[in-house]
Amino acid sequence: MKTDGNVQYFDLNIEKVLEHWPIAFAIREIIANSLDEHAITETADPTIHKVRQDVWVIRDYGRGLRYRHLTQKENSEKSRHSAVIGQFGMGLKDALAVFHRRGIEVRIRSRYGDITTVMRPKEGFRDIVTLHAAVHPPSEPRLVGTEVIMTGVNDAEIDTAKSYFLRFGGELMLEETSYGQVFARSDRQRGANIYVKGLLVAQEENFLFSYNITSLTKNLRQALNRERSNVGRSAYTDRVKAILKQSHSAEVANGLAADLGEFQTGRMHDELSWNDVALHACQVLATHEKVVFVTAYQLAFGGPQIEYARDEGYRLVLVPDDIGNRLGGLADLEGEPLFDLDSYRDAWNDSFSFIFVDSRHLTEVESEVFAMTEPLLEALGLDLGTIGVKEIRISESMRLNESGYEVVGVYERSAQRIVIRRDRLSDSAKYCGTLLHEIAHAASGAIDGTLAFEEALTAQLGAVAARMLHLR
Repeated sequence: MKTDGNVQYFDLNIEKVLEHWPIAFAIREIIANSLDEHAITETADPTIHKVRQDVWVIRDYGRGLRYRHLTQKENSEKSRHSAVIGQFGMGLKDALAVFHRRGIEVRIRSRYGDITTVMRPKEGFRDIVTLHAAVHPPSEPRLVGTEVIMTGVNDAEIDTAKSYFLRFGGELMLEETSYGQVFARSDRQRGANIYVKGLLVAQEENFLFSYNITSLTKNLRQALNRERSNVGRSAYTDRVKAILKQSHSAEVANGLAADLGEFQTGRMHDELSWNDVALHACQVLATHEKVVFVTAYQLAFGGPQIEYARDEGYRLVLVPDDIGNRLGGLADLEGEPLFDLDSYRDAWNDSFSFIFVDSRHLTEVESEVFAMTEPLLEALGLDLGTIGVKEIRISESMRLNESGYEVVGVYERSAQRIVIRRDRLSDSAKYCGTLLHEIAHAASGAIDGTLAFEEALTAQLGAVAARMLHLR
């Protein structure tokens, strides 16, 4: 350091760097330093205020800047504080260079001295002129903290610089995790904001939420260049995923689930293209609400079970096919199974109970059709007891088949009974056809679509036909 009277000159070793930086970027670095000092010392919040037309002051209330701080880019003290912004980037020296190049007069004041900037020849190399910090005796020896006075700065540049900080954005936080926070994206935002420790590093046009990453990966640290802006998505994708997968709030889950339903319109946001995030959103949503997840095809052709689910108070959540196919076997955050349409049907059937109708309460038409039971059995030459059937019952309700529709009849081997849905009694052919179908199950012990069942049903149809033709 060279001394000239009461002024000491400290060579910043800067000739031409960061020529593309606007003034707002330099102001951003000053604000970041003041916020870091506030976080480390736990002193009063920094202030940013206007003194007169083009003069602005940024002040913290920490320990006060010394000229030797101009040699430091990063330090171990900052790395120990999770809230500190300045663990990456160049900081104060670059800001001073930009201010000087842009014609902004800067004076830094603390109890240790006042610092301004000036271009001077390098010591020992008179032909090389570099930017120097001129260190003056303190104009206010009792000043608490550090005050940066900038002359030639307009209001718009201050506003732009402040917009790079989460602290000044007024964003609504939806949830906080150990990896960072999720913020609602307001309608007025052109894009979602990506912050790292409160500093804006990127914007995403098609993200559903904004994020503040507080736990950095090695990849993200390396990607945070000296400009701290326009960081590529690949650097922070893992952390955004981690934040979302650790989110448990209904606000975040509802936003993600609602966005899943937009996959058909093409308006789905990019976070939902990550399947692990989409599946986690389904798990969180199911923890907070009664939901059944359905695909577009199931919603259109899912049969009565769609309405049954609605009637039981379930909200139908539309999901893409690839997500719907992976929900089976997953549980919510409390360990309860997720309901897709198949598992809902199984649960509905497991809890199902018949609503039997006493034969005395049948209508006249229904009674006439039901009375055809004995003649049909005689035509078959069949005693139900020989095939394990003790009774035939009529029920208002039935279980659901694989397509989500109520079956029209069922043979229950354990209960030794055939149950037929009541509406089959509206037509004699429907009733007799259903009864023959269930008798074939009882006689063969086989399920639909098997050769044994087909043979049993064919034999019964033949017996009935022969009996009817013989009677003629």
